[in-house]
Amino acid sequence: MADYFRRPLKLNPQEGLALASAASAFLAVPGADPGGALATALEKLQTVLGVGADEGLEVEFEAVPSGVLEAVRRAVDTRRKVEISYYSFGRDGHSSRVVQPWRVFNAAGQWYLSGWCQQAQAERMFRVDRIGKAEVTDETFAPPTSVISSAPVVYQPGPDDPRFVLDLAPPAHWIAEQYPNEQVEERPDGVLRVTLRAGQRAWLERLLLRAGPQVEVVDGDRSVGPAAAARLLRRYRP
Repeated sequence: MADYFRRPLKLNPQEGLALASAASAFLAVPGADPGGALATALEKLQTVLGVGADEGLEVEFEAVPSGVLEAVRRAVDTRRKVEISYYSFGRDGHSSRVVQPWRVFNAAGQWYLSGWCQQAQAERMFRVDRIGKAEVTDETFAPPTSVISSAPVVYQPGPDDPRFVLDLAPPAHWIAEQYPNEQVEERPDGVLRVTLRAGQRAWLERLLLRAGPQVEVVDGDRSVGPAAAARLLRRYRP
């Protein structure tokens, strides 16, 4: 287990700043240890990002690797299978996959590839900026008719997925606009109380880390955000 936490973690500037923001929010909770391991790890992360506790920083987000977006688009246009090297954030690991690419699209500032993953034997969504390389093969395929006629969906929860209630400060209202939810209540203080379902813990972790202190879990497993931040920040320990 110790070796697991020493493995290098690759964060782009957007993810790093979101993680730092979330960690700062957790440390502001009464009872948090300002000199503990989380605070030490946050200080190291701020040093890497070049930003202090009271400073702001403009960054350029990590771009899609050269040639990858062009390759997956060509695979979609020619209906050819593509072999990709992919980094999975939820599993924190790399894998090689052969995909029947159905569609390449942009949502919320990110490029996605949707298609049929032969390894998983199921439909999968891949973030293009996490594809290390993509090689178009000579093998062709026929995409399902329903895929061609339907609009792309980045995330679609299931009826049996755990329900969460989130309070969203104004800077995090984009969550209510971009993701499927069951109810949105506008409160007098400008906060949106949103009820949604999250079947994948890794998906909810990324959402909470991205929003940082602008989102609060008021119903559901409240440990999801703090646990994700603590787990990632432990990797910055010497």
